[in-house]
Order: sequence, then C-alpha cells, then structure tokens
Amino acid sequence: MNKQALPLVRLSQNDYQTHPHDDTVSPSSEHVGESDENVERGNWSSKTDYLLSMIGCAVGLGNVWRFPYLAYRNGGGAFLIPYTVMLALIAMPMFFLETSIGQFASLGPVAVWKAVPMLQGVGITMVLFSTIIDITYNCIIAYSLFYLFASFQSPLPWSDCFSWWGADETCSRTPRDPLCNVTLDGGYEVVNTTWLQANNKTCSTGSEIHVPHQGPSEQYWEKFVLRRTSSVGETGEIVWYLALCLLLAWLIVCGALSKGIKSSGKVVYFTATFPYVVLTVLLIRGL
Repeated sequence: MNKQALPLVRLSQNDYQTHPHDDTVSPSSEHVGESDENVERGNWSSKTDYLLSMIGCAVGLGNVWRFPYLAYRNGGGAFLIPYTVMLALIAMPMFFLETSIGQFASLGPVAVWKAVPMLQGVGITMVLFSTIIDITYNCIIAYSLFYLFASFQSPLPWSDCFSWWGADETCSRTPRDPLCNVTLDGGYEVVNTTWLQANNKTCSTGSEIHVPHQGPSEQYWEKFVLRRTSSVGETGEIVWYLALCLLLAWLIVCGALSKGIKSSGKVVYFTATFPYVVLTVLLIRGL
C-alpha cells in the first residue's frame, strides 16, 4: 500500500469510529418487540404460540364435518388405511417443508418464491387460494354467529314450525306418511296409511302419493336465515342480520391480526383448543 492511500484508510476508520454502523434497526411498527430478530414482521412470543397456530391452521371445519362424511362414504374404517398412508408420505412432509421454508425465510408466500423466479406464480396462487378460502370460511363463521345469537331464544326457533319465521303447511317435526289412491265403490279415494291399516288393505304399486315434507330446521334455514329465492336468477334482497354477522366476523379477524403474530398468537389459545372441547362434548353427549 502506498503512502497516498494511507490517509484514505485512516479517514475511513475514523469515520467508522465516529459514526459506527448501527445493526439494530428500531422496530417499524407497534407489533414488533424490541427483542425480535425480525424487525419488520416480528417473532413469535413463544413456541407455544407457534405450535397452536400450526394446529389451528391444520385443523379446521373440514376435520369436523367433512372428514367424518368422507370416511363414512368411502368404507368407514377401511378409508383410514389410504388416508394414513397419504398423510405420512405426502401431507406431513409437505406441511413440514412449508413451515420450515416460512420460518427460515420469514417472508410471505409471494416474496419467498423470488428465490426461484420461475415459480413465483406458486406464491401468487397460494395468496389467491387463501383469499377464496378465507372469504368462504368467514361466510360460514357469519352463519355460526347468527345461530349463536339465535340460540339464546327459548324455545329455539328451529325446534318447531313457528309461523312468525314463515313455516308453511309442508313443515312438520315428523315425516308425513304417504297417501294412497284406492278404489272404493266404483270411485277413487285418497286415504292415509292409518285408514289402510285399520281396514287391512295395502297400497298397490303406483298408487302412492308422496306428501311434501320439510323439517322445521330445514325450513328455518331456507326461509328465514337465507331467505332463499326460487331460482339463481333471483338475487333477492340483502339479509341485514346476516350482513351484520358477516361484518362482525371480519372485525374479529381484523382484531386478531391487528398486531400481527403478537395478537394472533394469543387468539389461537382459544381458537385452536375450542374445537377439541366441542368435539369432546359431542362425543360424551352421543355416548
């Protein structure tokens, strides 16, 4: 090194000592703690928060109502064999890969795929898919909130065919017996099953008349909750109480995510464990 370069080196060293580089960047938002390594997105408060968040992500409505239906439809206990094989060979490794990449990169699905530019569309597709799923789930949460509020009434509105919510003549708590068209004294008469049994007669094939029937819970859902129209072409009016429940569902989501993983990590203590409590209660009640 020549003598002319020495003053430049000394100047840069002095400048570094006078204005040292600060590696600690102040948090840019309120949901980032001072001890967090990721100063932009924050870190989990504890391993329990992260574990419960993953459980809440893996266990959803599909596990509660979709899986039992699929298991029953596809062979019952035999369905568990291919399910367990696919769970071990595909589902769990993919889930572990996704969470590992997310924890390592601390980036969202769009930004993390910039490492492989050819696959950036995968991240965009993940965001679009999650958006559609979130909108669908929030609609279901809105229905759940409505039924939660309606359940405080006594008696329950869907327990019987009440006229105040629009029950019609086809509504009945018990299935209605079919009628029968029989020949009496040279003419045709429509009789019910009770008359046939009392007169020791049977209804011939093709003479049965099926009576339209809907249970009170089904009619309450269609006529009062949804206010379902006669066809897809008729949009109908906005159901204001469902709109308010949907707004409340989105407010709950925004509140849970208001401070990022700092707030959502605490919400999952309830949302991740409550489904198991409900399933346990239903199991005990069904025994």
